[in-house]
Amino acid sequence: MEAMQANTIDVVQRMKEITQVMKTPEDVLESQGVTPENIEDMLDELQEHVESIDMANDLHSIGGLDPLLGYLKNSHAGIRAKAAEVVSTIVQNNPKSQQLVMESNGLEPLLTNFKSDPSTNARTKALGAISSLIRHNQPGISAFRLGNGYAGLKDALGSDDARLQRKALHLIQFLLQNNKADRSVATDLGFPKLMMHLASSDDSLVREAALSGLLELAQDKTSGNALPDQDKLKDILKSRIEGISLMDADDLHAAREERQLVDSLWKECYDEPSSLREKGLVVLPGEDAPQQPPPDVAGKMFEPPLRAWAAARPAPKNDSDSGSEKKDAPQLLLGPGPSSNTNS
Repeated sequence: MEAMQANTIDVVQRMKEITQVMKTPEDVLESQGVTPENIEDMLDELQEHVESIDMANDLHSIGGLDPLLGYLKNSHAGIRAKAAEVVSTIVQNNPKSQQLVMESNGLEPLLTNFKSDPSTNARTKALGAISSLIRHNQPGISAFRLGNGYAGLKDALGSDDARLQRKALHLIQFLLQNNKADRSVATDLGFPKLMMHLASSDDSLVREAALSGLLELAQDKTSGNALPDQDKLKDILKSRIEGISLMDADDLHAAREERQLVDSLWKECYDEPSSLREKGLVVLPGEDAPQQPPPDVAGKMFEPPLRAWAAARPAPKNDSDSGSEKKDAPQLLLGPGPSSNTNS
């Protein structure tokens, strides 16, 4: 217990040092020989620390959240991207930090970077942070809509970057599930046609996400909005069925999600089983066995490595008080963090 407490104190002190660096003007850092790469490495270290919910929430109390959000407007694309990654980790499955970021107007620079950053990587990281920030956060979802976030998602679907397309598709599906009224908005913006195009992507994960979004829209029977271009959709599905039919055994197993989505979408739109079912390719032998549960895709995607561990710990007994006893000004350090990092 003493070792754990000492480690916590060290981490808090290190976060204070990083906060001091983030508060220092860029020209001062440059005069001290600090490079943008040094700042990116520092943000990588900060991200490791805030994987713990306790440390994520402590960042605001030690004054580090606002300067971190300020890095979203940095002139270096790499720093903007890294800052968005840290924000994403802080707010992931963390309602308290979601509220703190919203109160600090953190969504605004994230939306700006997502919609107009010249760096595709910075756009993608900003979108990832937005997804974490507004997930299960109704005020965040409302602010995303008011900030013209759907127009940004449309642009992302039309980009040439598979990572950006995937993140946009996943967020669209979440939003459609969260509010059924958004399905008409998605249809009016032309999302179904864009999804149809992406259903033929060379990237298998983009195809799956696009098919999943189309299925979500096709299942909406309340508004009377049928998917447009049914003949084109049928041609796309036929093409995917042909491609799946030519796969070898390994590729078939890897395409399990796509096989089932193609069959489900065909059944939903045309009220009949797809030819994949006739060929026995929807569920392969052994796939429905109880000893093979579906992989925890959502857990791997949306939860940082240490977040579950930190959330499950007993509440600390004012440990943070002991970490704030020293009032000395933190040093401008950019070296390696405490040796305890190796324990992770």
